[in-house]
Amino acid sequence: MKKADGDAMRAEYDFSGGVRGKYLPRLAKGANVVVLDRDMAKVFPTSKAVNDALRVLAEAGRRQGKMKSSTRGV
Repeated sequence: MKKADGDAMRAEYDFSGGVRGKYLPRLAKGANVVVLDRDMAKVFPTSKAVNDALRVLAEAGRRQGKMKSSTRGV
């Protein structure tokens, strides 16, 4: 494969009809972008994998909190 020349854009890339920031409002409403370290990206290769693991961790934290609060009065 031939390497592209510096900053030159190929002729087939035509962004003249593009709209800058078209999806920005939608992204700002409901997405949090998190950059994973490479070692974690190998363990959690998809958004679903990350979210599933975080849900398990959050549930374990909630349960741990309930257990602590129920033993305080004893």
